[in-house]
Formats: sequence, C-alpha cells, structure tokens
Amino acid sequence: MQGINKIAIAVTGASGSVYAKVLLDKVNQLQNQISEISVVYSDNAKDVWKLELGNTDYLKYPFKVFEKENYMAPMASGSAKYDVLIVCPCSMGTLARIANGISNDLITRSADVILKERKKLILVTRDTPLSLIHINNMKTITEAGGIICPAAPSFYSKPKTFEELAATVVDRVLDLAGIDVKTYRWGESQ
Repeated sequence: MQGINKIAIAVTGASGSVYAKVLLDKVNQLQNQISEISVVYSDNAKDVWKLELGNTDYLKYPFKVFEKENYMAPMASGSAKYDVLIVCPCSMGTLARIANGISNDLITRSADVILKERKKLILVTRDTPLSLIHINNMKTITEAGGIICPAAPSFYSKPKTFEELAATVVDRVLDLAGIDVKTYRWGESQ
C-alpha cells in the first residue's frame, strides 16, 4: 500500500514523553500508510525524554529528523505539502506561540504553515490545570482550524502499563490524522 499521508511530528518539552514514544513507535509500525515522516525535537523535549524515560531512544527512530533552528527543512514551506503536523506533547509555551503566529523555530513555523495551508494541526496538550490564557490560546487555534487533543487517557480498555495508557491517547491522535490504527473501539466486541 502506498503511503497516504506526509506527516511531521514535533516533540516539545512538556511532561509526557511516553506519549511521544508511543506515537513514534506506532507510526514506525504503520509506515505502510504514511509516505513520509519528519520529526523535530525541541531542546527541552530531549531533556524531558531523558529524565522521564531514562534513555535517548528518540535518536533511534528511522525518520528524517530536523534541528529546530532549520528553516530550510521541508515542513517550513507549504510547497512541501505536508498533510498533518502532530505536536506531542505540546507545551503551553509552544501552544501560545502557535496561537499568536510567532514562528521562532521549526516547530512553530511548521504549525504556521499547516494552518495557512488549511491542513491538519493536532496539538496533544498535557498541562493541568489550565489558565484562562491557555484556554483562550486553545480557542484561537481551534478557530484557526487546529485540533486540541488533550493527553487525557481513557480507561475503559483496561490498560495495564503506562504505554498502554498512553496509547489510548495516541490512537485517538492517529485516528484524527487519518491513519488506520487497530485499537479498542467503544461498543465493538473485543
């Protein structure tokens, strides 16, 4: 099957590196549905990954990885025709910069491009509680066509590990991105 999506994934320094790991693991397994996968990490994302997961496995994925200062990366231009940008996890600082059109690195520039091209922007936010500033920024992004998908796991599938719990969010993100993923579906016999 030829890939159907050109996807960029951005990982920021919000807590929740397990969500990024599970997302990268799953898209790695689903590469037959995706024509191109590009990744960018913030500096804080790398630090938080090391702190929370105790490793540097983010270096081991077989995707094109671009430095956050690289404005020559393909996702910095609409002509590269990316279909989806997933920011997972998405820090409130990144969300604020996206909401206000501040393209100060490749992550925020890519989000700006995705929105202006009317493609799919999915922000996997993890912070709690939320301030009114966060909520207003989420409203702005939603009105601009972005999707806020909070990292709020579900429990009805009875996940047994942190990764299975994170997968309840990641599977929703993949659904939103248009990728066919086998997952627990409410009301379907298992």
